[in-house]
Amino acid sequence: MDVARGTGSGRPPAVAVVGSMNIDLIAYAQRAPGPGETVIGDRFQSGFGGKGANQAVMARLLGAKVAFVGALGDDPYATMTLENFARLGVDASGVMRVVGSSGVAPIWVEADGTNRIIVVSGANDLVTPEHATEAVSAMARVDVAVGQFEIPQAVTAAGFAAARARGAVTILNPAPAAPILPALLAVTDWLIPNEVEFAAIGGSGADPTDAEFSAYARGTGTRLVVTLGSRGAALVGVDGRVARVPAEPVAAVDTTGAGDAFVGAFAVGMALGLPELDALRLGIACASDSVTRPGTQSSFPDPAAAAAILARIGRPG
Repeated sequence: MDVARGTGSGRPPAVAVVGSMNIDLIAYAQRAPGPGETVIGDRFQSGFGGKGANQAVMARLLGAKVAFVGALGDDPYATMTLENFARLGVDASGVMRVVGSSGVAPIWVEADGTNRIIVVSGANDLVTPEHATEAVSAMARVDVAVGQFEIPQAVTAAGFAAARARGAVTILNPAPAAPILPALLAVTDWLIPNEVEFAAIGGSGADPTDAEFSAYARGTGTRLVVTLGSRGAALVGVDGRVARVPAEPVAAVDTTGAGDAFVGAFAVGMALGLPELDALRLGIACASDSVTRPGTQSSFPDPAAAAAILARIGRPG
């Protein structure tokens, strides 16, 4: 399951994820209810989620060595999450335990695949910067570190600083959208919002232009990728030029977790040393594949499918 191609060392890439873990509680219905309204759902399922956990799992399915930093409560959801990590081979030695509930995310999915999500953070809010620093510093190796906004930003900043001190590239998925703390931005190499999040943090309109992407990257001093849903993604090059890569058309069943599949896959591409646009294509391919199945982590390509996607993207020419 592990891959080493592109690292130049014969070792699988090492990805550290500093982030959230949730149990997803997913209700499928023809449409979401309005205020004060009850609708009858089609079916229900629960699954593993949290942006951090999702991104870690996608990276692991692509063969990376993945270590996780975060917090879980003392409830059955915590046990389920740790068992899932163990089954997949995600190193959970950096997960701290606290008194109280683990994170949960009730999700509504409509007939066209559109989703609405409420995240209840629970233990995710209680992980500390000191723990993140110690956990990342104790890892055997870190090539890329990934973070999001479902844990306190100060924790992610501490984890990124520790990863950077070890020569790692840092990738921030600023979701859910919120102003970025200067201390976190200062240790971030890549920003990967979706277009809605970019509009919120970048002050753009609903359909951001290439000029707005380029100006934001210059202003923050970070590299920028913006995911565009069914339209693919845009990457701002070091020269400020924007490359837009379209997504392959698919029949979307459920878009939940697609952005996380993109981020986890892009992180692996960067850790493997793929050209930036190939890392972008890897992210798009894994995200596009994921929306053809229901669920969150359960919708991601399995190891064989992920390996096939990676082989196709990395093929010369």
